Amino acid sequence: MTISINAVDDELKVVFNYSIERIQKIKMLDGYRWDANNKAWFITNSNENLMQLQKLFSNEQIIMENNEHNSNLTIFTHMTHELKLKGYSHKTVKSYLGHIKRFATYINKLLNEIDTDDIKKYVLFLLDEQNTSHSFANQAISAIKFLWSFVLQKPNYSLDLLPRPKKERRLPNVLSKEEVADILHSPQNEKHKTILFLIYSAGLRIGEVVRLQLDDIDSKRMLIRVRQGKGRKDRYTLLSEIALLQLRKYYMLYKPEKWLFPGGKENSFLTERSVQKVFENACRKAKIKKKVTVHSLRHSFATHLLEGGTDLRYIQELLGHSSSKTTEIYTHVTKKNLSNIISPLDNIGDIYEP
Repeated sequence: MTISINAVDDELKVVFNYSIERIQKIKMLDGYRWDANNKAWFITNSNENLMQLQKLFSNEQIIMENNEHNSNLTIFTHMTHELKLKGYSHKTVKSYLGHIKRFATYINKLLNEIDTDDIKKYVLFLLDEQNTSHSFANQAISAIKFLWSFVLQKPNYSLDLLPRPKKERRLPNVLSKEEVADILHSPQNEKHKTILFLIYSAGLRIGEVVRLQLDDIDSKRMLIRVRQGKGRKDRYTLLSEIALLQLRKYYMLYKPEKWLFPGGKENSFLTERSVQKVFENACRKAKIKKKVTVHSLRHSFATHLLEGGTDLRYIQELLGHSSSKTTEIYTHVTKKNLSNIISPLDNIGDIYEP
């Protein structure tokens, strides 16, 4: 089925075959009205409504009758296709489109009319008024640069001098071994416990653990195969003896078939949000006060390996880092090299004791 959209003055004319579901969707938009003479729905012509139309009718074919006035919607579709053709992950596609939609809302103009001043103003808005992190602002710039070069096909040299916020150097929050143990043993549900065991024992990302399949577990070689991790790379990581015992207990109870951790829908894997909730509940039960996320288990895996004497190069391979510089951050949070240093206060204990 198709949805026809045409710009008429300051309104968008939307035409489709009668359907209660479609009518309910239209009534979610600003300024909607039914015109019996034209046999069409009319809504306010705005970037926000254009984005909402694309989202609400994403499963149907949208025909743009007037590309000049509706070019933002066309551009969003074009950008989605370009990102997918270049092999960007689903998560990156979603993130980039989110940045472009926020940018379009802020500048309140057609995207094919943007200039470098619009981009600079938006980045300043993010940093000064929204107080976003430098990392968030840099990703916004990357998304806009992709739009500029590959979708709008404007010359790259126009953005060569566009400044980027300096990268922030933030150290990851690392849990102690005792804290990790408390978290791993908090869930009563064996499925939830198994997920947390695997994330920590193998240093998995949340998106990697939910996508594990049964044949990714190689119990003979004691390895876990990670398919198409970050950067679309396959790799192998550790399968812990204890994690394997937990996996076998879980398998006997749940008997998964394809996906190791199936989701609620048929032939789907567990959502990342479900794992986040599992971790949050486990931290609450374990009375963990640190500000940590599921990813903190991966950080803790790397840090504890480093403290145990594992070479940084092997840790880099297990984590799937392309650059050793990314892995080197764990040298700044390990206590291995600091544990032998004595504070000068402890050396004057004989002179003064509290």
